[in-house]
Amino acid sequence: METYRERLWPAPWVAVVALLAIPASLLTFAPVSVVAGAVVGTALAGGVILAAVLSAPTIIVAEGVLRAGSARVPLSLVGGTTAARGADARRMRGPELDARAFLVLRPDIDAVLRVDLTDPDDPAPYWVLSTRRPDDLAAAIRGAQSA
Repeated sequence: METYRERLWPAPWVAVVALLAIPASLLTFAPVSVVAGAVVGTALAGGVILAAVLSAPTIIVAEGVLRAGSARVPLSLVGGTTAARGADARRMRGPELDARAFLVLRPDIDAVLRVDLTDPDDPAPYWVLSTRRPDDLAAAIRGAQSA
């Protein structure tokens, strides 16, 4: 039974930024063809938006397993969790980050959840996951572990 699911969709501003490819292409191709510039710009913007949507990872807590993107870890190997937002999240993603940590990060999502692992054979000491609902994800992990 699934207790938590979150798809890390890109923020709307990603599409706005991608759409800037249209005027940039129009300016670039204007000496050759305005139509070519519009076609190339539209194709570039559409490609960036499509890539951002298709690459959006999913975080799932179900059947005793935490899945983040293509990675999986049994909840029996999960220790504590730490939710962070703002400056704490930036430190967790940056200066305090262990190079061995497994990451599922989206630059447009501020909050993160650190998931500590207890498996001595796992080269990653913990996971850092972008999430819009870190407290809900932490509660789902704790709830599934106690079930």
